[in-house]
Amino acid sequence: MRIGRFTKLFQHSMMAFVFAGACPAGALAQNGHSHEATAQPQQLTPGQSALLKAVRESTERFKEVAVAEREGYTVLFGCVSGPDSGAMGLHFVNLNLVGSGVIDVTRPQIVIYEPMPDGHLQLIGADFLVIASDWDKAHPGQGAPQLMGQLFHYFESPNRFGLPAFYTLHVWAWKENPNGAFVNWHPNVSCQAFAGQ
Repeated sequence: MRIGRFTKLFQHSMMAFVFAGACPAGALAQNGHSHEATAQPQQLTPGQSALLKAVRESTERFKEVAVAEREGYTVLFGCVSGPDSGAMGLHFVNLNLVGSGVIDVTRPQIVIYEPMPDGHLQLIGADFLVIASDWDKAHPGQGAPQLMGQLFHYFESPNRFGLPAFYTLHVWAWKENPNGAFVNWHPNVSCQAFAGQ
C-alpha cells in the first residue's frame, strides 16, 4: 500500500532530519539552494501575496496543534535546524496527503511549528511536498509543480532526507522570513526550546 511506503520512507528519514544539525555546513546546501541572507527583503508580487493569504486562510485552524493532529498530521522529524541556516521547525506531516500526489493550496502536506520557550508550539508555515516520480508520471513534460505561480524546489536523490527525489515548497505564511517567503530555511526560527517528543 502506498501510504505504508511513505510512512516507512518518512520514518527512515527521521534520523536524517534530527542529525542534520550535526552535518558540516557544506552538507546542508542542496542544488544551489543558498541559506545565506539576502541583502534586502524581497518584494512580493501580487501572486505571491495571494498565495500567502490563501495559505494563511487554509491553515489558520492549525494554530491549535490538536486540530492538526485530529486531521491526520503527525510530527515525524523532531525539530529541524542547521548550524548556519536557522531552522525549519517541527514538521507535522499528513501521510495521506503526501501519498495522494495532489497539490492543493487548501491542503498542505505539512504544517510547520516553532517550539516556544513557554512550551507551546507556534504555527509558522506550511510545506507542500510531492514525490517527483509520482508528479512527473501524472504530469509528463510539465516539469516542477507550481502553486499559484510559485515554482517548487527540486531535491534529487540521494538527498540529506533519505527520500526519493521530491518537489517541495515552504510557505512561511505565519512568520515573515527575511530571506523570502518561499525559501527552505528560516533564519529566525529556532529549535532551542524543543524538548523532544
